[in-house]
Amino acid sequence: MSPISRRTLVLGGLAAAGAGALPAAAQSSVITATAAVPYPFQLGIASGEPDANSVVLWTRLAPSPLNADGQGGMANADVAVDWQVSTTDTFSTLVASGTVTAKYASAHSVHVVAGGLSPDADYFYRFRAQGHLSPVGRTRTAPAVGTNGRDLVMAFTSCAHYEEGYYTVYRRMAEENPGLILFLGDYIYEYGATAGRPRLHAGASEIVSLADYRRRYAQYKSDPDLQAAHAVAPWLVVPDDHEVENNYANMVRADSTPSLTTAQWTARRTAAYQAYYENMPLRPGQANSGNSIPLYRRLRWGSLATFHMLDTRQYRNDQACGDGWKVCSDADLATRSLPGNAQETWLLDGLNQHYGTWDILGQQVFFARRFDSAGAGSMDSWDGYRASRARIQQGWIDRGTRNPVVLTGDVHRAWASDLKADYSNANSAVIGSELVTSSVTSSGDGDGATTIPNLADNPWLRFYQNRRGYVRTTISPTQLRADFRAVAKVSEHDGAVSTAKSFVIQEGQPGLQAV
Repeated sequence: MSPISRRTLVLGGLAAAGAGALPAAAQSSVITATAAVPYPFQLGIASGEPDANSVVLWTRLAPSPLNADGQGGMANADVAVDWQVSTTDTFSTLVASGTVTAKYASAHSVHVVAGGLSPDADYFYRFRAQGHLSPVGRTRTAPAVGTNGRDLVMAFTSCAHYEEGYYTVYRRMAEENPGLILFLGDYIYEYGATAGRPRLHAGASEIVSLADYRRRYAQYKSDPDLQAAHAVAPWLVVPDDHEVENNYANMVRADSTPSLTTAQWTARRTAAYQAYYENMPLRPGQANSGNSIPLYRRLRWGSLATFHMLDTRQYRNDQACGDGWKVCSDADLATRSLPGNAQETWLLDGLNQHYGTWDILGQQVFFARRFDSAGAGSMDSWDGYRASRARIQQGWIDRGTRNPVVLTGDVHRAWASDLKADYSNANSAVIGSELVTSSVTSSGDGDGATTIPNLADNPWLRFYQNRRGYVRTTISPTQLRADFRAVAKVSEHDGAVSTAKSFVIQEGQPGLQAV
C-alpha cells in the first residue's frame, strides 16, 4: 500500500478541518458552498469490508457530538451527503461518486458501498454535507480471486476503554501504513464515569438507552488518534461484550447491575446493536434486526488469505459453573458451544473451501488452553467451552486446513501460543497458532512483565507481555510475520512504540518460530 503523506494524514482526521482547510486542488472537483451550519464531520470518516471491487465508506454527521439526546446536534431532518472516490488525494479525477441520505432515524450515519473499483488498488475518499467537506480517508480493495496481490500488512487490536488512557496505540498503528485493520471487540465500554482516571466518560451512569450508546460512540470517535486509524485503512470489526454489557452470554446477563426487566434488557441489546451498526463501516447486510445483528462473516483477500470473522458473544451458551476462573467439568459438555452450533458449522464449511493460503480466524476470547496451577480456566473463554474448541480444531485437521491462525483480543495482554491437537499431552502435534493482541488502553499502563504465567501448566504458550499495544502482521504466500508492538504508557499521550517480540509462521509448518 502506498505510504500516506503527512498532508493526507492531516486531512484524514489528525486535525480538525472544515472545507476551507483543504488545499485548492482538493476542492477543485466539487462545488463548494458557504456553510450555514457548524462543521458536521466531528466524528471523522472510515472505510471497511473491502472486497475485490468495492468498499464501504462511512461517516456520521454530528456537529455537537456529546449532546445528551444522542443526535450529535443535528436537527430532526434527513440530510443529503455527497461522496467521492479517487485514485489521488487531490480528487482531480473521480472513479466513483454519488449522493446518499443521512437519516435522522439512523443518527445521520451513512454506509456507502462504493463499487466499480479495481482489485488490489489504493483509493482516497471524502464526503460533503451542509456546505462542508469531510477529512480525506485512504482505503483499498482486496486482490481478485485467484491472485495473491501485494503482501498484506494487517494490524489488529482490541479493548479501548476511553477512561483508562490515551489512544496512542491507534496513532502508532496508523503510522504503520497498514493495508487492513482488524478490531476484535470492546470498541466502547458501557460504564459510567469513574473519578480519578486520565479521561472521563460523558455521563455518570452506565449506558442503557439508544441515546446513551450513540453518545458514547460519539465521544470515542471524536478522538483524533482513533480518527487517524480509521482514515488510514479499511477496517474489519467484530464486537465482544462491552459494546452491550460486560460478560453477557446470548440473552443471559452476567449480573443484575443495573437492574433491568427482561423487556428492558431486550431493549438494551437492541439499542446497543443498532448503535454498533450506525457507527461501524459495515455493509447494509450487517444491520441489526431488533435485538440481534448478523456479524459473523467471511472476507476473501484474493488467494492470499481468508478472514473468518466470528461472533463469540451473541450465540453462546451461558458460561459454565457461574463464570469466572473455575475447575469445572461442565466446561467439557458436548452440548456447549461458544459460537453456537450454526456458526460452528458455518466456520467449518468455510475452512473446507481452502479459498486462500492462510485461514485467519478473527475472534474475541482466549482460544488455547490456559489453566492455572490448580487446573482452573476462564469460563468466559474457550476453556469454558472445551468440546466446542475441540470440534473446531479437529474440524480443520479433518479438512486439511493448511495454515489456520487464530487472532484474539479481550485479555488486555499480549500473548502468543502454539495450538495443540490434545492439550492434555504436551507432546501432541502443533496444529496452528494463536496471536493475542494487547489492548488500546484497557488495564492502563501495565507493568511490562514478560514472564509467561503458569508456563509449566501450559507449555504451548510462547510469549506474554503486560503493555498496551497491537500486533502488526505481514502476510505473504510463504510466511506470516507477527510483530508485537507496545507503548510504555497510555496515561500520558503520544508515547513511542517498540517491538516487544516477533514470530514467523511458515506456510505449511504450523507453529510459531521466534525471530
